[in-house]
Amino acid sequence: MSEKIIFPSSIFGKIKAPSSKSSAQRACAAALLNNGKTIINNFGKSNDEKIALGIIKDLGAKVTEENNQLHIFSNESIFLQQSSQQKKLYCGESGLSMRMFAPIAALFEEQIIFSGSGSILQRPMDFFDEFFPQLGVNIRTNNGKLPIQIQGPLQTKDLIVDGSMSSQFLTGLLFAFAKSCQTPVKIIVKNLKSKPYIDLTLSVLAHFGFKVSHENYQVFTVFPRPSSSYFDVKYSVEGDWSNAAFLLVAAAIAGEISIFEIDINSTQGDKKILKALKDCGATVSIVENEIHVKKNQLNAFEFDATDCPDLFPPLVALASHCKGHSIIKGVERLLHKESNRALTLQEEFQKMNVQIKLENDFMKIIPSEYVIGAEVFSHHDHRIAMACAVAGLGAIGNTTISGAEAVNKSYPDFFSDLNSLMVNKNSF
Repeated sequence: MSEKIIFPSSIFGKIKAPSSKSSAQRACAAALLNNGKTIINNFGKSNDEKIALGIIKDLGAKVTEENNQLHIFSNESIFLQQSSQQKKLYCGESGLSMRMFAPIAALFEEQIIFSGSGSILQRPMDFFDEFFPQLGVNIRTNNGKLPIQIQGPLQTKDLIVDGSMSSQFLTGLLFAFAKSCQTPVKIIVKNLKSKPYIDLTLSVLAHFGFKVSHENYQVFTVFPRPSSSYFDVKYSVEGDWSNAAFLLVAAAIAGEISIFEIDINSTQGDKKILKALKDCGATVSIVENEIHVKKNQLNAFEFDATDCPDLFPPLVALASHCKGHSIIKGVERLLHKESNRALTLQEEFQKMNVQIKLENDFMKIIPSEYVIGAEVFSHHDHRIAMACAVAGLGAIGNTTISGAEAVNKSYPDFFSDLNSLMVNKNSF
């Protein structure tokens, strides 16, 4: 495991937003389903994005890189190929790639095995045990977990699903149905969480010429697209609000920065970080697609993160430097992430002199007079590593982060970007 040492420091400057792995992975899926050539700009370097690219290559897409652009070619013929040999797809630790590409892979007639590594081996996948047989897909799982063996072809039909655990399963079904349906089909969804991620899915599908409508996120209607239609598509990956949130919180804690090339009108739910920053007293200004945040007196805030659970780590870092007790709702969404983030945040921030209490669906953050630098552990969770680093900027003493390489999952340039903004350049 690698270590990073964060020295207390002010930050100042201007930086481009990291690219969104959520947007990029969905673009990979759409490019695979597209009958034509796709050019993708602003594709990132995270592990999750590399995993998505590897999967579409293994499923038959041709991928090249030219002039910092990805060129992806796919057509109908790849879905007609048959092989007596098993095809193996590796999803690393990417929950989105696993849950999104499983229904897409089920469009193929050959037997396909999904494997992974690390924390994803313990994340629940039994959704597929229930619904794949209804769609004519043979499936075998490891008691609802990886590895998973499937064999299609998937047959689209009206379906009722539970969306309370994750929206990623629904994303996969929407992609698969959009590619394969011959007549309009409906997916009725109960208790859908993370609606903004479904907005992102629908946005990507629409960009690639697939049509899906919904009624209050409860009834989704997927319409057929002529299989003979040939499309050349250009797609630019958005700036990522999930990772930009850590940099914006860093500014509120320790200085003043501007982030550019980030869309204030994005469907990404994590742009709600701006509300938390304003509510706690940070100075926030927006000019076109540039966000400026400046340190100010920070006071306790309340925030509902039910539909944007990835904001919990940066919000905890923010709350640790606020005066008073902050409350965040949505703890139940944290159980099946790269770690049980509720317990992990509680454990690591206690080392930094910040008390966290958990009660049902609520988290209360109780800071002491000072955040104290400490030796902390990422638990192999990228967002825990980044949260501890950001909190450490305003701490008394140095913060040493073990397992810092976890940031490679979503934001491999995080520490170099943070260092470029730090007034004190002694870190790392």
